[in-house]
Amino acid sequence: MLKIRLARIGKKKKPVYRIVISEHTKDMYGNYLEILGHYNPHTKEISLKEDRIKYWLNIGAQSSDVVNNLLIKEGVVIGNKSKAVKISKKRKIKLDKKKENKKEIEEKTNKDDKKETEEKTNKDDKKETDDKKETEDKKEIEEEQKKKNEIN
Repeated sequence: MLKIRLARIGKKKKPVYRIVISEHTKDMYGNYLEILGHYNPHTKEISLKEDRIKYWLNIGAQSSDVVNNLLIKEGVVIGNKSKAVKISKKRKIKLDKKKENKKEIEEKTNKDDKKETEEKTNKDDKKETDDKKETEDKKEIEEEQKKKNEIN
């Protein structure tokens, strides 16, 4: 099976990649069929031979995930980008646990906030009822005093 993929060239810590087509079992650093372009990740410069890439894809060549994403970005191929980095099972489990912990913390804070707002509303309601009772009591006392004054 033919594959379009990246072959690393360039200096140490300064990679530049060739986009090559080769048999997927062969070493892509020397045994490739054709150079289809270049990619510099530092400057994001991409040069492609679009007609040759389309030719190889029509023949049935597959592209690696990274090359596929580059081709989609450049508009050579139409489709959805694929995930180039795979997450291991251990890492997935860790991430899931982290998400669950965050959800639990958010739920707790939401519950606490709801309780606080309920307590505040209850306190406010109590204050209002207490104020109403006090005003009613004052009115009753004033009325009683008026009656006493009228009698005297």
